[in-house]
Amino acid sequence: MYDLLKQIIDHPIPSLAIVGNLIIIESLLSVDNAAVLATMVMDLEPRLRKKALRYGIFGAYIFRGLAMIFAAFLIKIWWLKPIGGLYLIYLVWDWWKSKKAAAGEEEEETVDKNNNWLYRTTVGYIGTFWATVALVELMDMAFSIDNVFAAVAFTPNIILVCTGVFIGILAMRFIAQWFVKLMEKYSFLETAAFIVIGILGIKLLLSLYEHFFPGTPLSLFLGSHTADITMSILTVSIFFIPILTSILLNYPKKNNTSAESN
Repeated sequence: MYDLLKQIIDHPIPSLAIVGNLIIIESLLSVDNAAVLATMVMDLEPRLRKKALRYGIFGAYIFRGLAMIFAAFLIKIWWLKPIGGLYLIYLVWDWWKSKKAAAGEEEEETVDKNNNWLYRTTVGYIGTFWATVALVELMDMAFSIDNVFAAVAFTPNIILVCTGVFIGILAMRFIAQWFVKLMEKYSFLETAAFIVIGILGIKLLLSLYEHFFPGTPLSLFLGSHTADITMSILTVSIFFIPILTSILLNYPKKNNTSAESN
């Protein structure tokens, strides 16, 4: 623990950059999570929708708190990292597949709760509302795993991971709303977010190389503070360079519908 604190004290600016990136990733994942959860409660009455989402927010706090504890074990168990990398890459593939299907069918993506085993099992016993809440909490648990794997891919420093995820939990509701508006204006940021998640997945997969080929130049680099800084710079660039080019050169193009409404 002393060594981890010393790393932060010796490299304060890179450490702050890593925490900032973790907050951004937490918020971006929360935007995607919020969109899924919103579709789950749409069949409820308006007053019950807000209530179900409120329970969902509480669940998000609880499961993300537990996720920070899980992160401490994840960092120590080497074979969980490549599994996490595969999972993040699967998320990117699943997103790409759904976008491709949506482009072909030109239909709005929805969540069919009736196809979910938990909803089908519980709805007859506890009713539609509480069965929906149970499903929302299950999704919160799954989303928390996403965040843990993404956070650990940034840095092996558990103090920085917990700090970034904890601040992300507190800021999740407010920053996520800001990102929703930003992504409405710059729709290409969704693609940027999943590119980052894919890169994080590859970084976790490379932990296999670190484990089986220790002491090589690539292994030493992957485990270094320089790699953490490089990841932070790369993440910021992927998000903000397209925004700058969109503002200055109108490429990628903004969402015209959103721009007109604003």
